[in-house]
Amino acid sequence: MNPAHGEAIMVEIKLTNTRTRRKEAFAPIDPANVRMYLCGPTVYDRAHLGNARPVIVFDVLLRLLRHVHGEGCVTYVRNFTDVDDKINARAAATGRPIRDITDETIGWYHADMDALGAARPDHEPRATDYIAQMVDMTGELIAKGHAYEAEGHVLFDVRSFPDYGKLSGRSVDDMIAGARVEVAPFKRDPMDFVLWKPSDADTPGWDSPWGRGRPGWHIECSAMSKALLGDSFDIHGGGIDLQFPHHENEIAQSCCARPQADFARVWLHNEMLQVEGRKMSKSLGNFFTVRDLLDGGTPGEVIRFVFLMTHYRKPMDWTADKAREAEATLRKWHALAAGAQDRGHLDAGIVDLLADDLNTAGALSRLHAMARDLAENATRDCHVEKGIFLSSARLLGLLLPGMDGWLSAGPDLSAQAARLVRLRDEAKESRDFAALDAFKAALTDAGVTIRMNRDGVELDPSPSFDAAKLAALS
Repeated sequence: MNPAHGEAIMVEIKLTNTRTRRKEAFAPIDPANVRMYLCGPTVYDRAHLGNARPVIVFDVLLRLLRHVHGEGCVTYVRNFTDVDDKINARAAATGRPIRDITDETIGWYHADMDALGAARPDHEPRATDYIAQMVDMTGELIAKGHAYEAEGHVLFDVRSFPDYGKLSGRSVDDMIAGARVEVAPFKRDPMDFVLWKPSDADTPGWDSPWGRGRPGWHIECSAMSKALLGDSFDIHGGGIDLQFPHHENEIAQSCCARPQADFARVWLHNEMLQVEGRKMSKSLGNFFTVRDLLDGGTPGEVIRFVFLMTHYRKPMDWTADKAREAEATLRKWHALAAGAQDRGHLDAGIVDLLADDLNTAGALSRLHAMARDLAENATRDCHVEKGIFLSSARLLGLLLPGMDGWLSAGPDLSAQAARLVRLRDEAKESRDFAALDAFKAALTDAGVTIRMNRDGVELDPSPSFDAAKLAALS
């Protein structure tokens, strides 16, 4: 059935709710308007690879929700933090206006996430456009006894919210005992957090009842989600690193400002990313941005595929081997789907796997099996099966229209061509063709088409090209 025609698809989505620590059946507040919010980037520099993981996770969820509830029945919000001390520091160091820096960085972010096949959210609010709403919410919290003024600051009183710490499973006293931070003397409690802080003449600021200043980090998401999604909405998420303190603080201030509301009913958190088995770090030399990979020749579709290979709640390890495997697989899948028509008919197994807490790894395994069946039946007409394969891959954001431009460029086979010429010359000299024949056989097994003549060697990838096998020949 097609939800675009007003019919519901009978699929039960189950998601692991961080707040309850259980996998639960997802029941939206309003099935005609499923609402979700993802914490977006602070826009002062390029997005690193870890920043892309929640984007891809929520993009898959968005595609699933739209399939189940209908294209026009999902509202997706992802914010831009464009007021932050890191942005201020970048402006001071470069002498550039803050707006120029944030506009440029947002442009970079859009280009990079577009390259990964991620759909743009319905709303991308900038924090600086919602200062008035943040001031209003801060005032409400003061009026209700949940916040207080101190030396030009406004701070949230964590002791006024008994449920503080439930999202992260910590008590306030345990947090204080484990804290290694310098506590501001004007705080009533070490865990109290800033809602508003003063700005000097050289720092961006806005007028408020507490003087010229700027918002704390956490209040922005509470104010923007309320403005765009209402007091209660369905899903809120981000990386596990945001669970505490950012999301914990969002819950506290939002629930205290609107005690009659639920704020976010379901909380989703993706685990962190590693590179070649180690934490990504500039000091280890394994830190890179999405743009570093794209400019280095790794297609966005390949990056996305590697991310999908690991369940979002498990730590993900980016490796060069996985990227080579993903590229080889995608080349085969594009070749198999050539000429297929996406008529929106999906494989039920793929839908069920994604509906089971976004099991993308299982969905990829299912696609592998479907691809094998298509390859084994290549001699007969499989246009219906190919269409289902294409539509199902697109539910994961793969094989999307316009995402195959990287295929035409093809792999760089110049080193292999030079090696073939050298082996041929050596074989002519020694009359021993064993090494030449073995290398030709290995190239053919890797899906490389070989054309040799007296003028030289030409190598081209065939539809069965396998980048991993080629790399093993290096």
